[in-house]
Amino acid sequence: MSPFPIGWRRGGWWAGGGDEVSLFKHCCWSSLDLKVCIMDAAEFRRRGKEMVDYVADYLENIEQRPVYPDLEPGYLRSLIPTEAPLEPESYEEIMHDVERVIMPGVTHWHSPNFFAYFPAASSYPAMLADMLCGAIGCIGFSWAASPACTELETVMLDWLGNMLHLPESFIAGTNGHGGGVIQGTASEATLISLLAARCKAIRRLLATDPKTSESEILSKLVAYTSDQAHSSVERAALIGAVMMRKVPTDEHYSVREEMLRKMVEEDKAAGLIPFYFCATLGTTPSCAFDRIMELGPLCNKENMWMHIDAAYAGSAFICPEFRPLLNGIEYADSFNFNPHKWLLVNFDCSAMWVKKRTDIIGAFKMEPLYLKHENQESGLVTDYRHWQIPLGRRFRSLKMWFVFRMYGLKGLQAHIRKQVALAKEFESLVKADKRFEICADVVLGLVCFRLKGSNELNQNLLKRITKSRELHLVPCQLSGRFVLRFAICARTTESRHIQQAWRHITQLAFELLQEQPHLP
Repeated sequence: MSPFPIGWRRGGWWAGGGDEVSLFKHCCWSSLDLKVCIMDAAEFRRRGKEMVDYVADYLENIEQRPVYPDLEPGYLRSLIPTEAPLEPESYEEIMHDVERVIMPGVTHWHSPNFFAYFPAASSYPAMLADMLCGAIGCIGFSWAASPACTELETVMLDWLGNMLHLPESFIAGTNGHGGGVIQGTASEATLISLLAARCKAIRRLLATDPKTSESEILSKLVAYTSDQAHSSVERAALIGAVMMRKVPTDEHYSVREEMLRKMVEEDKAAGLIPFYFCATLGTTPSCAFDRIMELGPLCNKENMWMHIDAAYAGSAFICPEFRPLLNGIEYADSFNFNPHKWLLVNFDCSAMWVKKRTDIIGAFKMEPLYLKHENQESGLVTDYRHWQIPLGRRFRSLKMWFVFRMYGLKGLQAHIRKQVALAKEFESLVKADKRFEICADVVLGLVCFRLKGSNELNQNLLKRITKSRELHLVPCQLSGRFVLRFAICARTTESRHIQQAWRHITQLAFELLQEQPHLP
């Protein structure tokens, strides 16, 4: 009896006896037979050109598609087989199913009628760079794993840091001790900074009092963030197993030094150990800015790590007129924003800088023999596996390199300024209509507004907007009020889209008020 009772033959697996030679013949024949169905370089060239045409057509005609899908959860399962195919299928069949199965369920983030959340950056140079990244296919966990992958990332983070006029301490190519790294998301950057801060605090306290246990210190650590901060900050504290306290904000939804200082003093009096504060520049609900010029000195005095999350707003700091919003960065230990939100670099690309790279490397460094290489102690290279949670990493800096070179700083600045101007245009339309009100300062590309009246009235307005599928918006809550957020998102958004959106919103509001005059 053969020790190999099963084998592969065209059409599926077969079971039964037979000697190993027969099995070998079956396996080899099947492999040779399947080669005719696998895409080769010639077909890849042809299909690749077709895909570029499909993508270009999709983006050029995206306005013709409803921005938000009209589907029920679970729609897709009934449209495709319950199991993967045994026989290869044709490329034409797959592309047919893209339109039949996938596109009806897509929320079109790059439609100029998409005004929800924050932007998801997109540009043709970044798409081409992503194609090259996929072809190179390196897993750049160390310098030796692909030197260009590591070195280009270091240089691109320096380029970007210089665009932002970051202090030299954050730039790798200086005499400073910091540097930059690409994370997948701002959520990862926040988690990395919190874990590094926790490690640094525990080591410092153990050095001053060796009799204290690590678990005892951990139980007393307390972190802080704004009550307007993104939920990912709170999640980082859950993962890091530390307490997180939310600091109340002022009338502009900003954290001020006085309130944080009061909470820190209360916690210290209670025997707790303040160790971390996450400031936000450009909060998700209203794009508010914590006062880091006030907060930074307090954090430095109290030996608290200050991380700055500027996921959305950070891109705007490349413009001189918006750079003052980053004043106080010199007090920070780490800083992060997402080029994949507003700087025309496709997801994922979240730029993070640290003032002292030893703080972050010291928290995550692991050195198994199979990952070591002869240049790692030279002082000239960075192994980015020590700067992140995962081991593997894509060649994401290619996207930055392509975009920065093909747009130039002036082109990127023009993109930011155009979208801020569009937000200001929408703000002026809201202000001109006495039925509506602006609910937060309009600083960059986000407008928070509502119908004057109850939360129920505004909830019903948003339901109608969503049901129409002509626009897509999402809400937030500010001072207990249900508020609509209008974010300028798509690269192709123009003034005419703002005017069309406002006409649509006001028409729906008029119909709503006619039908529900009893609602205040």
